[in-house]
Amino acid sequence: MEHTALKTRLENKLQDLQSTQQEIIQTSLSPSHSDYLAFADNTLDVIRGNLKSQPLSLDLFDIVKSPSGGSTVFSVPGLSGDEPQKELTGIILDYTTPRAYWDTPDPVEGTPPSCMSTNSIISQDGKACAHCPYNDFGSKDGETNAKACKESVLLFLLRPDNIIPLLVRVPVTSKSRFLKYSTRLLSTLTPISSVVIRITLEKATNKSGKPYALFHFEAISTLSAEDASHAKEFGSRFMEIVNASDIEPALSEAN
Repeated sequence: MEHTALKTRLENKLQDLQSTQQEIIQTSLSPSHSDYLAFADNTLDVIRGNLKSQPLSLDLFDIVKSPSGGSTVFSVPGLSGDEPQKELTGIILDYTTPRAYWDTPDPVEGTPPSCMSTNSIISQDGKACAHCPYNDFGSKDGETNAKACKESVLLFLLRPDNIIPLLVRVPVTSKSRFLKYSTRLLSTLTPISSVVIRITLEKATNKSGKPYALFHFEAISTLSAEDASHAKEFGSRFMEIVNASDIEPALSEAN
């Protein structure tokens, strides 16, 4: 009787030991975070160490703009030059809604604007954008319904294999689409940085028959609670590193 009980206890201990060993093996094989390189524990320390207290200027960031001629392919800067991509996938850490006005109808690329705003609400000189005559439809040339003050959305898109967000400039023609996307997330109390987004392009034609590209935004997956927390923390701390004054050059490009 005692021999049977002892044998049973030993078998139970052996099973517990095997179970513990299996858990250790599984833990050692599982990544601490997701596939996003930026979520490593030492990412921000590496960034600060490399910067040596210098601001992270946005002119060092790669920028993707809306293609011309109605093309549905993005041109994404890479190590070997620009690379064509049909879609952009990642996490939106943050975004801004800038606008800028030039007093010439066809400014040279890189020309500073006569007036600008980083949020499309208050201009750099403290005036309300809503009351500005250049915010009126038709103020651009009197022949179209376009505004003289150019609006856009600038997305900070974090991709899995890069710790520096890709800047994606969304033109005014797709601004409402992005705001509708963010509002849909808001309706379910879903933080914008807690989902993986896919951005694609659709060909469209304006009233004059000129082709252009419309942005399409689609949430393709939801981050785990742990990864969503990492994304929120990384985004907040990363944007603190970016000097606010350095955002203006990226926001105020003429083209």
